[in-house]
Amino acid sequence: MLYRFKCGAAGDVVMTGARGEQLLTIIGKTPASRGIVAAEDLPEAIQALEHAVADEEAGTAPLEHDEVTLRQRAWPLLDMFRQARDARVAVVWGV
Repeated sequence: MLYRFKCGAAGDVVMTGARGEQLLTIIGKTPASRGIVAAEDLPEAIQALEHAVADEEAGTAPLEHDEVTLRQRAWPLLDMFRQARDARVAVVWGV
């Protein structure tokens, strides 16, 4: 499964199922084929991703022994979330 995240403030972000599910779980969303991060929830989602990245880099988060770090995987979605927050628009997937 692929996740295609969309918003009116940035280009689409596409992720494989496992990586998309990981990031959705970090922001407190249940992985599903469709969903939304409301504009008012974006600051909290951004903070959750930033904390998860910091935890991984500090060595306090479980590592998956992957050559790609969480910072690298999360960056495109974080960038989209920040642009959407600034534009006050929601981020959706599967629609």
